[in-house]
Amino acid sequence: MGRDVIRVVSAVIERGQRYLLTQRTKTAVFPLLWEFPGGKVEDNESEMDALSREVLGRIGTEIVVEEKIGERIHTYEAYDVQLSLYACKIPPAVTPKAVGVNDVRWVSSGDLEQYEFPPADQKSMAELLDIPFIH
Repeated sequence: MGRDVIRVVSAVIERGQRYLLTQRTKTAVFPLLWEFPGGKVEDNESEMDALSREVLGRIGTEIVVEEKIGERIHTYEAYDVQLSLYACKIPPAVTPKAVGVNDVRWVSSGDLEQYEFPPADQKSMAELLDIPFIH
């Protein structure tokens, strides 16, 4: 029998040369680590539908999905994560809120190294966005 694969989607939302990050809750897997907003793709759900649903539930706003910018698989001890990143936009007048997350922040690419990310997110961001990381 093959390994479990968890499909995850993330929204890369950039505004004024800053990226929108969300902080996981205290009870989440990898508690209080940072990530692009998103989450798991449910069975029989498209990545685009999952992305819209998850982002709305995390930052309280709808998004416009522009394009898929990358995908990678990260192997953890008990399962694999297939992470897809999408370039997305939110209206300029909208201020994201921490609805289903602990915190929300706009962070410049130069400051991303100050935030701790789950391993799959960190490697994907570094490779797909050409952003260096220290962690």
